[in-house]
Amino acid sequence: MGSFIWIPIAFLVIFTVLSGVFIVKQQTAVLIETFGRFTSVRHSGIQFKIPFVQRIAARIGLKIQQLDVIIETKTLDDVFVKLKVSVQYVVIREKVYDAFYKLEYPHEQITSYVFDVVRAEVPKMKLDDVFVRKDDIAIAVKSELQDAMLDYGYDIIKTLVTDIDPDAQVKEAMNRINASERQKTAAQFEGDAARILIVEKAKAEAESKRLQGQGIADQRREIARGLEESVEVLNKVGINSQEASALIVVTQHYDTLQSIGEETNTNLILLPNSPQAGSDMLNNMVASFTASNMIGESMKKTNKPKPKE
Repeated sequence: MGSFIWIPIAFLVIFTVLSGVFIVKQQTAVLIETFGRFTSVRHSGIQFKIPFVQRIAARIGLKIQQLDVIIETKTLDDVFVKLKVSVQYVVIREKVYDAFYKLEYPHEQITSYVFDVVRAEVPKMKLDDVFVRKDDIAIAVKSELQDAMLDYGYDIIKTLVTDIDPDAQVKEAMNRINASERQKTAAQFEGDAARILIVEKAKAEAESKRLQGQGIADQRREIARGLEESVEVLNKVGINSQEASALIVVTQHYDTLQSIGEETNTNLILLPNSPQAGSDMLNNMVASFTASNMIGESMKKTNKPKPKE
């Protein structure tokens, strides 16, 4: 009967001993209180406390933590914008006591400082400047938080402005402006390209016409030289220049008829094209040359200066 009495006592002793043993994880600090009064800070490993006298007041993580704060404020050009500020902070290992006992709600405290700084800095900037100078905002937030939170056992590692979100209508207007600018630039490039194409085409046409004109001039020069040689040959056999010219023209007329006759699929029509056309052309040319010479001789006599009296 007496052995059964010792069993509960043994269990009570074992429970009491075990309740005085606890494990602290890596990157964690445990605060121990004795009858409600802070006694010590315990770090990673196996630790002991006096059962029923001491208790674990809190477990504080020593890892870097992140707090995301979303603030809505107004810019210098009266645009409402939402900013997301990410604050990375850590509890200073040597100031675990301050981190736990001095601040009841550290997250709310940090959030208040972030709101205060952002709403003091952003209204000084225009919307475009907020995007460009977001690093300046982050630096200002960190500077303010660093000075304030060190006394409470918190070290601010870094602050980042991770998102800038203007009002939906403002974003739509900005997108329209951007699209208009891009369309304007595209139109300018297209206009420049079209202008260059027109200029180059005009240059090419001008060069083509110049070369064509030069070719025609060379052709006519050679024709004239050939006619001159033909007239000289005919003059040697007793045919005057007028008759020689008429004969050459008639010869070319018949050469043209022969060339047309050699083409099977041509739709060229030469008018007049009667058997009498060659003879009429020759007579008309001779008459024209004769009349031209007579008019020229008459004009010479008329324009001849009178002798002075």
